[in-house]
Amino acid sequence: MWGVPPVGTLTNARRPCPSPGPRSEGCCSPRGGTRRRSPAPRLGLGAAVTGTTRLVGPEAGAGPSSCSGAARQLGTRPEPAEAAAGAMAAPSPGPHEVLTPSPEAGHRAATSSSGRRGLLWRLRDKQSRLGLFEIGPGHELHQLTCMMQAGLWAATQVSMDHPPTGLPTEEDFSEVLTQVHEGFELGTLAGPAFARLRRSLGLAEEDYQAALGPGGPYLQFLSTSKSKASFFLSHDQRFFLKTLRRREVRALLAHLPRYVQHLQRHPHSLLARLLGVHSLRVARGKKKYFIIMQSVFYPTGRISERYDIKGCEVSRWVEPAPEGSPLVLVLKDLNFQGKIINLGPQRSWLLHQMELDTAFLRELNVLDYSLLMAFQRLHEDEQGPGSSFIFRTARSMRGVQSLEEPEAQNRRLLPDTPNALHILDGPEQRYFLGLVDLTTVYGLRKRLEHLWKTLRYPGRTFSTVSPTRYARRLCQWVEAHTE
Repeated sequence: MWGVPPVGTLTNARRPCPSPGPRSEGCCSPRGGTRRRSPAPRLGLGAAVTGTTRLVGPEAGAGPSSCSGAARQLGTRPEPAEAAAGAMAAPSPGPHEVLTPSPEAGHRAATSSSGRRGLLWRLRDKQSRLGLFEIGPGHELHQLTCMMQAGLWAATQVSMDHPPTGLPTEEDFSEVLTQVHEGFELGTLAGPAFARLRRSLGLAEEDYQAALGPGGPYLQFLSTSKSKASFFLSHDQRFFLKTLRRREVRALLAHLPRYVQHLQRHPHSLLARLLGVHSLRVARGKKKYFIIMQSVFYPTGRISERYDIKGCEVSRWVEPAPEGSPLVLVLKDLNFQGKIINLGPQRSWLLHQMELDTAFLRELNVLDYSLLMAFQRLHEDEQGPGSSFIFRTARSMRGVQSLEEPEAQNRRLLPDTPNALHILDGPEQRYFLGLVDLTTVYGLRKRLEHLWKTLRYPGRTFSTVSPTRYARRLCQWVEAHTE
């Protein structure tokens, strides 16, 4: 099995200036960066593999925008010092220089999409996202998200300038790219592996960069989840960003090769499409991690109800918003009582795919994931068999030859709409469906939590159960609530 990136201790070394030449790499600049290397201790989740740490200078920011200067206000570039033990990194087998992207190019990429927006488009967009919070100047998270945007613009530029070629390798999953900006640094974990995954999904890097870069403010989503994670949406609501704990990142990266293989075998899987894993450190502060994935609830314009389903009852009720309220709330299992998912002939496909996906998560020893679900009423011209479907048969993922028969892959007709992999049409309703939160492993901590909840909630169902029981129960919930 492909390896996983090690968790090691970083040591800093000032990169020596080369002979006179272009200063675009940032090494001779007053704000030159540092190259980071580390030993490769073993992870408890798999064998340690040496990776690559690459560098670009702090000038790789995304250029003038509403976020300009946010990083400078938060502090200066950190001085060389011993980094915190356990930070994500991997040693480099040798220098690998990356030219700094042009800030002017970043500004053009950011403004090219926003310049096409007319006044009516912006008014309609603002009306459709009431209940979300635009992170503009004055918001407490504005400077943080500006750094995320600048860092992600520069990180995506690297994958555009140096796209992965040839067959996937272990190094694709163990590479760590650290980009030093003024006042912060952004790490990109397993960058080539995610670049391949985005390409297989038909996602252009230019579109990805424009959506996550400084072309428009992120939206804050106030989740009903009990976790302490922060949730953001790109300004077009196409991509979802979520902060993770370090142990969750370790689990995700350990499972990443098998996750990619599962999507190759089952290209119409309900698993959320993970698009990137990053770290962010401001000055000498603690490193924070976040993931990027395709939003299950996209496009959002006509969605009427949203649910987060775990197949249990403890802590699975959310007080609904008042009728007519514009608040965007994600409801839970107990809110769904008395409702049904009417899929017609698509029901058998859903039940089988749930079995395939939950069996995979069970093999990974994962639990506490959710089935996200949303409703959208179909217009008359959208109803009826074959009205707006496409069928993909040749490859399981673009550029990846399938080794499975179509029947084993459980393919289906895909609606001819954005985000088709997460959309399933019934006779009268369109359903948005996806399995998310795939990073909780059933280890000692969760086993003890299971024992405590067994005593605390006798006779009631709760989320912390064995992966086998969790998978079976969620599949039973779907079977009982569909027709």
